[in-house]
Amino acid sequence: MKIKKDDTVIVLAGKDKGKTGKVLKAMPKENKVLVEGVNIQTKHQKQTQKVAAEIKHQEGPIDASNVMFYDTKAKKPSRIGYKIEDGKKIRVAKATGTEID
Repeated sequence: MKIKKDDTVIVLAGKDKGKTGKVLKAMPKENKVLVEGVNIQTKHQKQTQKVAAEIKHQEGPIDASNVMFYDTKAKKPSRIGYKIEDGKKIRVAKATGTEID
């Protein structure tokens, strides 16, 4: 999976198509990501002795194939490629050729 935590991505499909946000968590084994402000789900929290009952709104995971890296400098989405420099693997935005990490 080429998307990592703290990357800025744009959503390509689904109810939040076109929204951009920062990746909060990447789950490569499930091929899913949590994106800030995208796929908001409602969770009901049961009351306990210490905490009152409440309704929480939190991000749900979306498939990594439905998001694309968003180059904030070029203001457009881009695929990610790799370049080996001094024996290290570096991620590169294909649209502009800029290094990501």
